[in-house]
Amino acid sequence: MAQELARLARTQQIAMVFAGRDTLDLAAGGDPGALIAQIKPRAVINAAAYTAVDRAEQEAAQAFQLNAHAPGQMAKACAGLDISFIHYSTDYVFDGLLDRPYREDDATGPRSVYGLSKLAGEQAVLAAGGKAIVLRTAWVVGAFGSNFVKTMLRLAASRDEIGVVADQFGRPTWSASVAQAGLAALDLLAKDPLAAGLYHAGGADDASWADLAAGTFERSGPLGLASARVKPITTADYPTPAARPANSRLDSSKFSSLADWQPMAWTKALDHILKDIATSPEGPDA
Repeated sequence: MAQELARLARTQQIAMVFAGRDTLDLAAGGDPGALIAQIKPRAVINAAAYTAVDRAEQEAAQAFQLNAHAPGQMAKACAGLDISFIHYSTDYVFDGLLDRPYREDDATGPRSVYGLSKLAGEQAVLAAGGKAIVLRTAWVVGAFGSNFVKTMLRLAASRDEIGVVADQFGRPTWSASVAQAGLAALDLLAKDPLAAGLYHAGGADDASWADLAAGTFERSGPLGLASARVKPITTADYPTPAARPANSRLDSSKFSSLADWQPMAWTKALDHILKDIATSPEGPDA
């Protein structure tokens, strides 16, 4: 996410200060409040998170430190300085059993340590008061870092066929769209501080993981990237330490009706992502 925000900063000529682990080690208990007070920014976007969903089952303390405690500290610091704060959360706060896209006021019910830690982060941020917006998103994919599309390309480099889960459904979301949603949330708060609260900012339409893999490979081959056949499998065929929601679809209509932001179709997002990867000097390794 930080790389997408950095790209937006360049293209939109926005002054941003990025604090990496060498500047502030949140996992080690670094104090974000002190850094915020030192920099005195007009707003803070938290792009840091513990995202190793399966490993979190064995590293609960680390997950809660990064996903709950640190965001709560940031939110309190921003509230004290009367500056806007944007925090990203996840579909994993839900149990995934609903038969329609989740809305902001639907009951939560995390089924994993990761989901519990992210829910605790939401609660800490909103409890701090101030001008804070929590943006839940889901199935984030992009040209940077580790994500599903990059994993599929890596596996396709050595396999002709890949088994991909076909009974979990979400709304794939381009990481650049999520970064843009963060800026749109800041604009919304600048216009109306009372708009602080919780919103969904995901993709526009539904897909299974198998659909997303097939869409990736339809586009990757013609661009000179690795491609493979997709074999649809079930969740039971691919057990993981942490439970995955069967339904990760988020209804983003509330946020899109208030902010200058619209959800993007996942096929259009894939076009952007794979073009980025194909034209990057690092290719899929970016």
